[in-house]
Amino acid sequence: MAWIRYVAYFVAIAFITWALTQMELASPGSLKLHILPNQTDVYGTSEYSPVEIIQAIILAACGGIMYWVARYCPSQRPIAIPFGGMALAFMIRELDYFLDRWVADNFWQVLIAIIGALVIVYTYRHRRRLRIALARLWPSPGLTLLFSGAVILFAFVRLVGHEPLWMAILGDNYLRVIKLAVEEFIELSGYFLWMIGTVEYAFQARAIAYREPQPAARRRRDKRRHDAEGRF
Repeated sequence: MAWIRYVAYFVAIAFITWALTQMELASPGSLKLHILPNQTDVYGTSEYSPVEIIQAIILAACGGIMYWVARYCPSQRPIAIPFGGMALAFMIRELDYFLDRWVADNFWQVLIAIIGALVIVYTYRHRRRLRIALARLWPSPGLTLLFSGAVILFAFVRLVGHEPLWMAILGDNYLRVIKLAVEEFIELSGYFLWMIGTVEYAFQARAIAYREPQPAARRRRDKRRHDAEGRF
């Protein structure tokens, strides 16, 4: 039942958030929100933080769920593939530090550009099927939560996590770790919404896939009955 899932979402998010906060309280610095991997890195990074690792896991799970929808729910494929591509692009963005360090500088930007181009081309070529897929499930709780997560990730966190804002607020007391902590936890909340929206969308897509043959069969039966009644 849906209400059981939502209770499970609440418990899971509350537990993960509690665990992260207790980890930092028990051992200050354990969240690794601002570390200097080497002496040449003057800005530091939060890429080794458990918060960032959880974000990457969430994005990988979202991409896997969208792949499942695209494979087993054909009518929702025009929606699932773009969202799966977005999850993959987000995950590459979260791994930009490691790609820059171990592969090539700005290599992650090339990958995101390729994925973005493929998603745009696919969406344009299947725009009619996309409209049909949206019409079949709208209004959709899952897509609403996905939109909410996107608002947080694309707009809210980019503005609130802007470094000059925190420099203006804190003045001489500015510490970059404060800005990073606020930014990463807001991002995590957006990814939580993204995950819940993906799961709810998958349930809705599965329900549509299972009931799709029935209305068509029912229409054919009704037509045969109507034709049979019209003969007398």
